[in-house]
Amino acid sequence: MNARNMSFGPLDNTKHEETIDIAIIGTGFSGLGMAIRLRQTGNQDFAVFEKASSVGGTWRDNHYPGCACDVQSHVYSFSFAPNPRWTRMFAPQPEIRAYMEDCVQRFNVGSHLRFNHELANATYDETAHRWHLTFANGKRVSARVLVSGMGGLSRAAYPNIPGIETFKGETFHSQDWNHDYPLEGKRVAVIGTGASAIQFVPQIAPRVANLALFQRTPPWIMPKPDRPVSGFEQWLFRNLPFTQKLLRGGLYWMLESRVLGFAIHPSTMKLVQKLALRHIGKQISEPELRAAVTPDYTIGCKRILMSNDYYPALTRKNVDVVTTGIERIEKNAVVTTDGKRHEVDCLIYGTGFQINNPFPRGTIVGRGGVDIVDAWRDGLHAYLGATVPGYPNWFILMGPNTGLGHNSMVYMIESQIEYVLGALKAMRTERAEAIEVRPLVELEYNNRIQNKLKSAVWSTGGCNSWYLDPRNGKNTTLWPTFTWRFRQETAFFSMADYHAYYANPRQNAQPAPTLPNAVVATTSAETTA
Repeated sequence: MNARNMSFGPLDNTKHEETIDIAIIGTGFSGLGMAIRLRQTGNQDFAVFEKASSVGGTWRDNHYPGCACDVQSHVYSFSFAPNPRWTRMFAPQPEIRAYMEDCVQRFNVGSHLRFNHELANATYDETAHRWHLTFANGKRVSARVLVSGMGGLSRAAYPNIPGIETFKGETFHSQDWNHDYPLEGKRVAVIGTGASAIQFVPQIAPRVANLALFQRTPPWIMPKPDRPVSGFEQWLFRNLPFTQKLLRGGLYWMLESRVLGFAIHPSTMKLVQKLALRHIGKQISEPELRAAVTPDYTIGCKRILMSNDYYPALTRKNVDVVTTGIERIEKNAVVTTDGKRHEVDCLIYGTGFQINNPFPRGTIVGRGGVDIVDAWRDGLHAYLGATVPGYPNWFILMGPNTGLGHNSMVYMIESQIEYVLGALKAMRTERAEAIEVRPLVELEYNNRIQNKLKSAVWSTGGCNSWYLDPRNGKNTTLWPTFTWRFRQETAFFSMADYHAYYANPRQNAQPAPTLPNAVVATTSAETTA
């Protein structure tokens, strides 16, 4: 059975609110991983709600030409679900999506999936200690625990350019690639030179009549050590599983060592930068183009990208790298600040995602009717990237400061999943209806994280990256050190860090006050434990 076409346990819209114990939002690595581990630990009263008609998250939504992972396949997968059949060291998008579909079957979580359920609103009921969920299709659900597995790569970001709405040609974001639009013979403008663009530009450049690549800031790009995984290697992984574990372990520690340059000894990034400059020199001979694609900030300040075919694509006669800023967009052209009109038939946005605004207003409403957009009005913050004061029994997977610039996010996701499982166990033991992280605990944790980030290359490298929250200038995206340190911090759930709510009102102390977000954002880091 194909997980893309599954339709298990439909909810009856004619009835009142369905009651479940745990609601999970999203079927990417976070949501599926949470579902699998719940089943493995004996939890059956949960459902996973997915806005689309199939699983996959960002690996379902992003299907542009050349889409692939930039982390090695054997570590970009669940530790409890090794895949011996990866065909390349860096898996292409269809293989990753197929792997996730296989996990649904392998771990028998299909009966918990609810497709075509886009979350419209989740509001916390302080009296009942439950979350009331409303979906775009009209279905309503009540859940004691809400787990967000939506991730930071779920909402496309579009540039704010005057006249953008007046363009009469074809437009689409890389996340919503229009495969039905024939690019052959077309004049195409690509806005953005990030991780997506460096993958699809080499794929479409030979097909179009002309490609104008509008670059605001060039990325640092390293050679991609990709290669096919041989049939013999796949045989070894299937028949001698320990060989794949050895490979996974070696890759993990190789990637983990990069923290030394990013966060501990940023000066060592000079050697890496020399290698990246050599990569430019080998693939681009024209001095003017070479200068245009050479960044003026320290490597690592923005995400380091990997490609073997991006620079060669830029040297094609039908490709123009435009470094002059865009002034406006007209019905059939992009006009740059030097007055030049670049006539185009199609606009493709390779402009990334709304990392710093993961939830639309009205989606998550916590205690006291406070929208998460307002709680985060001065910047994102959470305890262990998972819990926020004022939002009892709400757990975020891949929340603030859990992103990585050096290793596999799946490792971080698994760490958070185990933390959530620990919280659920503690609530059962304590017979607590709900728990809410104490504001001071979260505040001290975030101050400690921000202190560590101050000396990292992401803060000192001289760039303005999407890692930084524009509302406060802080890096609210990345984890500042080794991933095994994060696993240590999430290995044990401490009830002392949380305020507990009980069914018996006599057991309840005064509700934990939520600090004003301005206080959270401005309190001195000297309160760090």
